[in-house]
Amino acid sequence: MRNQLNYVTADEAVRDINSGERVFVHGSAATPLALLHALLRRAGSVKDIELTAISLYGRIEWNRPEVLDSFYMNSLFVSENIRGWANSQRGSYVPVFLSEIPQLFDSGILKPDVALIHVSPPDYHGYCTLGTSADIAISAVRNAKKIIAQVNPQMPRVLGEGFIHSSKFDAVVWEDAALPEVEYPDTGAITDKIGQQVASLVEDGATLQMGIGAIPNAVLKYLEHHKDLGIHTEMFSDGVPALVHKGVITNTRKKVEPGKIVSTFVLGTRKVYDFIDNNPYVNCMDVAFVNDTGVIRQNPKVTAINSAIEIDLTGQVCADSIGTYQYSGIGGQMDFMRGAALSEGGKPIIAMPSVTSRGISRIVPELKPGAGVVTTRGHIHYVATEHGVVNLYGKNMEQRARMMISIADPSHHEMLERAYHERFGRLPR
Repeated sequence: MRNQLNYVTADEAVRDINSGERVFVHGSAATPLALLHALLRRAGSVKDIELTAISLYGRIEWNRPEVLDSFYMNSLFVSENIRGWANSQRGSYVPVFLSEIPQLFDSGILKPDVALIHVSPPDYHGYCTLGTSADIAISAVRNAKKIIAQVNPQMPRVLGEGFIHSSKFDAVVWEDAALPEVEYPDTGAITDKIGQQVASLVEDGATLQMGIGAIPNAVLKYLEHHKDLGIHTEMFSDGVPALVHKGVITNTRKKVEPGKIVSTFVLGTRKVYDFIDNNPYVNCMDVAFVNDTGVIRQNPKVTAINSAIEIDLTGQVCADSIGTYQYSGIGGQMDFMRGAALSEGGKPIIAMPSVTSRGISRIVPELKPGAGVVTTRGHIHYVATEHGVVNLYGKNMEQRARMMISIADPSHHEMLERAYHERFGRLPR
């Protein structure tokens, strides 16, 4: 049901965005596509508008000369639909921990002039929520001079810290539209084996952080017989509600917000969006709090499960680029890798297939030239592939190299052993 707000069209709503302004765009399943498309339709009539966002979802028609002349994409995490834009002459990427993006807004380093947000309808008291994505949107809204809202009855009302009163909106659009959905079906034996390997590291009473993707889904599948797991994570997807309903996830042993799932955003299918709707068991909170290592470490047995593009023999993890090509971003990987390491009984884990879809080894003698190191070799602990699990913590360079070779694909052992010989002057024992 529509509340009594002064709704306008999307084109009218973005009319007062001016040349030279910085515009924050709400992300993930909350990407306000109606507003963003309307803004891009102003290409040619505005100049030097900077867009900034973390992962955006949905079809975005950016690759047109008039759009590139008018807009610059300054991405805080590069998603697939704007990857070419962020790697073009009219875009770039800001390397930053997810936990520190609110500080960029608060300090004025990247203070937004305008925030385009996607919210649930106002309640009886006039409050909307930031829905599926509280994350960095809370700080963007706090700092923006103008707030333009896309109100959607299909956006769940999500409890936590993402409330905003409708009186703060400078313009508001009604858009009844399905949210973007992401589903990762079972992708085969390799992913399944990695899921088993990682699940074997998870202890009863652990607090989990895991992202979206085939590997996290596979891990969750093998946790059905665990007890009293908790969730404190930057995001979660469809696998979590199933374990809640089975009594596996209880959140009873957590120290931070015990009895509740804590996240900053949710991305999956309609099933998980319905699960979080008006659910007091789920708190979506500011990423500056959720991803703070000092907060994460308070929970017991924090088990952080993240992935990588490639890892070298010493444990340097590239998770954001392919050489110099910006593929994604730092995100919250280091926030949780470090937080888990500091947690009592915590386990920071990098899990990945040993080879790419083309059969290229992800375990390499050296990272590609220009590749970004997201998790340093000083922060690495567990590494899992379908060929096994190793713990590099406390191991010297030569020991690490031997361990990494042991979980590489056998077809690449010879190449890696030659690199080992060149580096250490002998073959691995």
